[in-house]
Amino acid sequence: MNPVRLFIQILPVLLLLPCFCADAGAVEKTAPSRLVVGLEDAVSIGMKQNRDIEVARLDREMAGQKVREAWSEVFPHISSNFTYTRSLKPTVMFFPDIFNGTGQTTTIEVSQDNAAVASLNLNQTLFKLSAIAGIRASSLVRKISEESYRQVCADVESRIRKAYYDALIAGEKLRLIEQSIARWEQSRRDTKALFRQGIAADIDTLKAYLSVENLKPDLIRAQSGISIASTRLKTAIGVDQGSELVLSDSLVFREAAAPIGVDAAYAEALEKRPDVRGLGLQVKAEGEQITAARSEGFPLLSAFGQLDAQTQFDDGTELSDTRWPVSSSIGLQLSLPIFSGFGTSSKVAQARIGQLQTKTRFEELKNQVRADVEVRLATLLETRKRIDVQSKTIAVAERSYRITRLRFREGIGSQLELTDSELQLNTAKNNYLQAVYDYLVASVEFEKSLGRTVPLSGRY
Repeated sequence: MNPVRLFIQILPVLLLLPCFCADAGAVEKTAPSRLVVGLEDAVSIGMKQNRDIEVARLDREMAGQKVREAWSEVFPHISSNFTYTRSLKPTVMFFPDIFNGTGQTTTIEVSQDNAAVASLNLNQTLFKLSAIAGIRASSLVRKISEESYRQVCADVESRIRKAYYDALIAGEKLRLIEQSIARWEQSRRDTKALFRQGIAADIDTLKAYLSVENLKPDLIRAQSGISIASTRLKTAIGVDQGSELVLSDSLVFREAAAPIGVDAAYAEALEKRPDVRGLGLQVKAEGEQITAARSEGFPLLSAFGQLDAQTQFDDGTELSDTRWPVSSSIGLQLSLPIFSGFGTSSKVAQARIGQLQTKTRFEELKNQVRADVEVRLATLLETRKRIDVQSKTIAVAERSYRITRLRFREGIGSQLELTDSELQLNTAKNNYLQAVYDYLVASVEFEKSLGRTVPLSGRY
């Protein structure tokens, strides 16, 4: 073959080869990572990567720095100063001319060309009631931030668990639809066989075909539901949306701890719930605000000390030849407010009103907690009973379907009976699946309503 003609034939392939290689490399780079996670794995990952928890953690650290800032009010304050002065014209002092008796004054230069003063100052507060109240208030604020951190952790954990259950039930619903389609496909094959034997009518084959086709929209919605649930789960745990999540757990009934009575649950919620504990601490912090406002009318006692070294010298004098005489002093300072234009009494009244408002919110919160606990406990018990009922219904529905299908294949049952039996079986399975999902979600909500989601010591 002519080499020139051969080159012309393979030239397009050579030109397109880099594009194919680039595309292959792009596909390899963008291939999604596969992440297999269980429920507890998802919670652990979410607690480490969730941004709400990170913000709450930073708020907790800031509250700790507020405590240090409050303590600075009672620690000694030390400062130093250095001042250099260049005299453009000398400083003079006037003295009467007592020698000439003229009654005039004479001037004497008392400054030199250069002057410098170095000082060290110490101030120590001995008594300041507002500082003490500020320290106690800042300590309470730090505890409040701890409860806020626990609340955020509880919210995030419950959100992750529910998102995981949402993804599980979406997959289970898809599986139920696929099972229903498989049963109808088998029924259609049986109907065709009976039709060829002259036992079934043509309308029966059409009904079986329509039953399969009518399930396909449900199949599409279920597949879309899985995608949406997976996206929400990735968002909840902070995983990149390009990752592929594989859920290792399944939606099965897990018996939770035996529910306690309403009174015991309410008492536990008041003791452990971070929102209740935080608002209770807020009431105490408002009390310290009252003390701080009242302290503005109390005396302030502080001690001070000062150490000075100074020098003066004219131009041309070596710095090593200058003298630096040192002086020092200590003392006490007492400040007592006498009248502040009713400002102090107004601040005290405002602080008291703020505490009354917080107490009112605290009482309202306790009423809401009582109602929340009762509702969550009732929901948990109701879903548990539904599981018991539906588990028995599934067994009956499966047995009914097997008998009906056998009757239909023997030619003594009708297509209507088979359709009704299939509907009852599918409904029973869906109801049981929904009951299990509702029970698991109710367990999460009940644990959260009692403050059990995150222990008092914290886990994260």
